[in-house]
Amino acid sequence: MSTSSPMRPEYPADRYLADDDRYDGRMPYRRSGRSGLVLPAISLGLWHNFGSVDSLETQRAVLHRAFDLGVTHFDLANNYGPVAGSAEENFGRHLAQGLGRYRDELVISTKAGYGMGVGPYQDGGSRKYLLSSLDRSLQRMGLDHVDVFYHHRPDTETPLEETMTALHDVVKSGKALYVGVSNYSASRTREAAGILAELGTPLTIHQPSYSMFNRHVENVVDDGYDGRQREPLLDAVGDLGVGTIVFSPLQQGLLTDRYLSGSAPAGSRAASTTSPFLSEKNLSESYLERARALDEIASDRGQTLAQLALSWVLRDDRITSALVGASSVAQLEGNVAAVSGPALTDDELAAIEPLAVDGTGR
Repeated sequence: MSTSSPMRPEYPADRYLADDDRYDGRMPYRRSGRSGLVLPAISLGLWHNFGSVDSLETQRAVLHRAFDLGVTHFDLANNYGPVAGSAEENFGRHLAQGLGRYRDELVISTKAGYGMGVGPYQDGGSRKYLLSSLDRSLQRMGLDHVDVFYHHRPDTETPLEETMTALHDVVKSGKALYVGVSNYSASRTREAAGILAELGTPLTIHQPSYSMFNRHVENVVDDGYDGRQREPLLDAVGDLGVGTIVFSPLQQGLLTDRYLSGSAPAGSRAASTTSPFLSEKNLSESYLERARALDEIASDRGQTLAQLALSWVLRDDRITSALVGASSVAQLEGNVAAVSGPALTDDELAAIEPLAVDGTGR
């Protein structure tokens, strides 16, 4: 197995050469539903750690190491940063400085749907917003197309036909190879897939959140969207033949060993006064009891808590890939190592079940 040892020559950023052993079998690849697209079991998300406030050198090291380990999929959105747009700009720099020579081996995805700027045309699901946003994303990354373009969130004020027709048209124009949705309910996913099928462009992938502490995709959820029978999202995508790539499988860090002491270490997301997703109030007694017990199960398996959490979401063959973030090469390597762990046994799954409680840490 290749490493970054002194035996391997180091290259300047613009002369990056990928590891010859990147496809040696360490990273499994899974088909996205019934499509022809395969993704690595672990994908790298650029939601955090790739913005204008982050080290370009660290970003480059993480990206290169990820690809060397067989991580071929890099997930972005128009508003990733901070500041909004800077993750795409930085990713474009890294492509231009060496990674881009492997463009035909990369799956690059981006999204639009959440607020991106000022004015009435920078939010939602309108044709104007989606098409103009994708054009700006391509400019920032220096690309002529992305592999996957998502509508990032449902927009009940825009007709779904308008949103899905815009996704269809980006495929017809060659600016995206596949399209997906994110954060859609089961019923809305079914309707979106039906519209796209009539247009001749399949819905390839769905990106919801999912973790041992966030199990909404397994549940029947009343989203108030229509009057039809509800069903779990995982059942809907499985029936439709749509792939699923899950974000926040580590529940914003709650499913790592970072907070098992009961306090937020300096520099952590929970210690930040600006994070809208995590704070010390999330470190409740019920969270600590469950996380510590899960950590014991992980240790018995020779894994970290984070690796157990990734193994758990990937146990379901309807899950195509799990998105992880990484602020360092070491953190990335630890997450990717989850795919080398043993399959979860029935006894282990039974032990995990009473601890994997939806809503823990909220």
